[in-house]
Amino acid sequence: MNCKHFGSCGSCGLFELGYQEQLNRKKMRVSALLSPFYQGELEIFDSSDAHYRARSEFRIWHEGDRCDYAMGKMPVNGVREKGAITIEECPKVIEPIEKRMWKLIEKINASQEVLKKRLFAVEFLATTTDECLITMLYHRKLDDVWSEEAKQLETDLNCKVMGRSRKQKVILSDEFVTEKLEIDGKIFSYVQYESGFTQPNPIVNVKMIEWAITQAKKVGYGDFLEAYCGLGNFTLPLSHYFDKVLATEISKNSINAALENCALNGVNNITFARLSSEEMTEALNGVREFTRLKEIDLNAYDFSTVLVDPPRAGLDEASIGLISKIENIIYISCNPETLARDLETLTNTHNVMEAAMYDQFPHTKHVESGVFLQKI
Repeated sequence: MNCKHFGSCGSCGLFELGYQEQLNRKKMRVSALLSPFYQGELEIFDSSDAHYRARSEFRIWHEGDRCDYAMGKMPVNGVREKGAITIEECPKVIEPIEKRMWKLIEKINASQEVLKKRLFAVEFLATTTDECLITMLYHRKLDDVWSEEAKQLETDLNCKVMGRSRKQKVILSDEFVTEKLEIDGKIFSYVQYESGFTQPNPIVNVKMIEWAITQAKKVGYGDFLEAYCGLGNFTLPLSHYFDKVLATEISKNSINAALENCALNGVNNITFARLSSEEMTEALNGVREFTRLKEIDLNAYDFSTVLVDPPRAGLDEASIGLISKIENIIYISCNPETLARDLETLTNTHNVMEAAMYDQFPHTKHVESGVFLQKI
C-alpha cells in the first residue's frame, strides 16, 4: 500500500517497512513471547496490505467554509503531537467505504451549512457485500431540515445514514449493516450495529474463525463455553461442532445482536447470558446466583471446550482458574504480551498444541494471536 500521508498521519506507524518485513517483525515478536510455552511453528495469517479495514472514523477539520477529513499526527520520538492533518486519501479502507467517503465530503461542502455546521466526525461501517452505514457526529441538535438533507445522501450514495449529537440519535433507515461471510464452506450472516464491536478486517476475521474451527474439530464432543462473545462472531460457526453452547457477554446491545444473528442463521443450540467474565466465573463456580440466569440450568452443561477473546488487558485471575478446569482452551488475543502472561498460569495445567498470528492491522504494530491448549 502506498499513501501520500505516510509519515505525517499517525494511523499507520510502520509505513517505512514493506508488508513482508512488517509480517516478519510481528512473527518474531509473537514467537519470542510464546517461546517459553510453545516450540512449534507459528501459523501466519496475512492480510491484503490495502483496502482491508471495514470500519473507520475520521475527524472533520473546518477551515473557513470548507470541511476535510483529518487524522491525528504521527508521534515524534514516541510523543503524539496535538492537532491533526487533513487527508486526501486513505487506501486502508475497503472499497465500499472508499467510493463513498469522497463523494460524501463533496456533498457536505456543497450543502448550505445544514450538513457541515458543527460536524466534528464521520464514522463508516461497511461490508464485503457493499452495504455501508455512515454516522455523522455533531456538536448541535439535529432537526428535520438535517434529516431531509441526510435522507438525500442515502439516495445519492446508496448507503444508510445516521446522525448523532449529545443525547440524540437520528436513524433514517437502519442503524446496522448485514455482513455475509463464507466460513468453512458455509455462509453466515451477521447483523452489525453502529454502536457495537465488530472485527475491523473481515478477510482476516474469516481466517481467525476458520483456525478456531480447525481446533474445535479436533475435539468433536461435548458442550462449548465462550466468554466475550460479542455479536456471535465465533459463536455461530463453532456451534456446529458441539452439542450445547453457553456464550457470555456484558453488553446488552451485543447480546441482542447475537440473538438476532442466531435467528438469521437458523442456529438453535446457543444460550446467551449477559455476564461479565468475572460474573461468569462466579456463576459457574456456584459462588453467586444471578436473576439473569434463572431460566438457565448451568448444571446441564458438560463443557469440553472454552473460547476466550478478552480485551487487551487479558484474563483476570479467577477466569484463568475457571477455564483451567476445562479440557480444551481456544484463546484468541489482541495483545500478545498479556497472552504470554496468562500462559504462565494456564500451562501449569495445559499444553499449547497450536499457535497462530493474524495480521488484522497492517502498517501498525498491533497484532492478534491465538493458541489452542489441551489439558496435561
